[in-house]
Amino acid sequence: MFELKYNTPFEWTDAVMADFNTFLQDHAAAEKKASGMAISMLSHYPDKPKLVKAMTDLALEELIHFKQVLKLLTERDTTLGDDKKDPYIKKIRALFRHGKDGFLMDRLLVGGVIEARGHERFSLVAQALPEGRDKDFYVAIAKSEEKHKNLFVELAYEYFDKEEVDIRLEELLVAEAEICASIPFTAALH
Repeated sequence: MFELKYNTPFEWTDAVMADFNTFLQDHAAAEKKASGMAISMLSHYPDKPKLVKAMTDLALEELIHFKQVLKLLTERDTTLGDDKKDPYIKKIRALFRHGKDGFLMDRLLVGGVIEARGHERFSLVAQALPEGRDKDFYVAIAKSEEKHKNLFVELAYEYFDKEEVDIRLEELLVAEAEICASIPFTAALH
């Protein structure tokens, strides 16, 4: 449906593979936060039935992903870890416009862009992992993120003019590329 403007270099994957347990802790935190974000959205927009249903399903799916990552951590005898502020999320959320409609559109589109970045980076992790259960898990997670990316944009089209959505999505993609280029590579999703 749309393409990111910044391609993560494989050097990012090197940082992840060098400290995979820390990456798993960050991944678990990201899934937990994504579930919470979906619940927040359905709570703020109860008058939008398609959004409520989609966010209910998404919250459950993200929580299942959290549980799956938690299992990987447990198998490695690694604790969950503390939630840390994500500089990528902080910077991309700063792009939200004020006003009811602009804020909702941006919230949906930024959600789609974040999911697209997750798809790209989980795909890189899957490529780097040896054959086996962990690789299969990251292939599946990447596919899930791709579906979510499209879901958010489809919801934006449901509630706003397609041309306006496409213009704003392009602006957000350019800004997101600049954000990604500015953040150093660590064993974290973003």
